Amino acid sequence: MIGEYARVTPAELDRALGDPEWALTLVDARREAEADECPPPALARCLDVDKAWDALGFLLRRAAFPVDIVHGEEPVPGADDWGYGPPRHLTPEQVQKAAAALAEISADDLTAGVGPADLAAAEVYPSIVWERGEPLDYVRDYYELLRPFLCAAAEQGDGVLMWLG
Repeated sequence: MIGEYARVTPAELDRALGDPEWALTLVDARREAEADECPPPALARCLDVDKAWDALGFLLRRAAFPVDIVHGEEPVPGADDWGYGPPRHLTPEQVQKAAAALAEISADDLTAGVGPADLAAAEVYPSIVWERGEPLDYVRDYYELLRPFLCAAAEQGDGVLMWLG
């Protein structure tokens, strides 16, 4: 399971909420276009955080993060399964709130006082990684990609679709 994100304009978000099949077509086209380009997160319209999504969620909940930037705040009504369930979304206002909070939490702050044993005990996916004692560098690296992606979305007034693929 991989955590995936797509930035969408407010108009695209409105259309996506009424026509999730259109949204999937839009997202698939963007992912395909960016696959060859590999734009930096601040310029990308799509991003994945690989298998770090659950650890990010665990750490952000621990930090009392004000917005669920891993699973989204609300479902996309009527959407089919995009991998491991239907997509969810953040409104432009929620993205703004998330970006402000992201500016206050560095990757080191996010992981401070937490080790692989804590993630293993909490059964954070993929638990085998944490049971082996792998360091949290992997999670920090993906957090450092997610921050500029969401901050750029906030600067542009975008909403975000997210799902597990």
